[in-house]
Amino acid sequence: TFDECVSSGGSDCAPDKLWLQIPFFCGHHSECWDAGSRWSLEQAKYNLVNEYLLVGVTEELEDFIMILEAVLPRFFKGATELYRTGKKSHLRKTSEKKPPIKETIATLQQSDIWKMENEFYEFALEQFQFVRAHAVREKDGELYVLAQSFFYEKIYPKVS
Repeated sequence: TFDECVSSGGSDCAPDKLWLQIPFFCGHHSECWDAGSRWSLEQAKYNLVNEYLLVGVTEELEDFIMILEAVLPRFFKGATELYRTGKKSHLRKTSEKKPPIKETIATLQQSDIWKMENEFYEFALEQFQFVRAHAVREKDGELYVLAQSFFYEKIYPKVS
């Protein structure tokens, strides 16, 4: 079982094999693939904010799809309804899952790699919730994109 793997220190359930979102968001720099690198965590956070239109989390998948449909209707028109009623939507849910015991969770949470991956997850969740709260509104079961209420302009130095 997973619990037995963790308690025996098995390589298949080592933290550097279980949670590896940071390297994928970090990029192609060699340090991005150094599990536990603080630099790679910060680079992943930077990239999440600056290089992606939207990053969602699994437990809020329906809201993620709704926002994509609201923001990019040409590509995602009908996606929310398909998710809700589609025959394959059940594939996104585990029908029978045995949760790990408390000792297993405590062991994993002591790992620096787990702590960093969790920090990145919390950051991604916070960004997603911010976008959901400030970019779209729901009316009659549909999401609408709000007008942009702030603008960023590049400031260029004066040429002398």
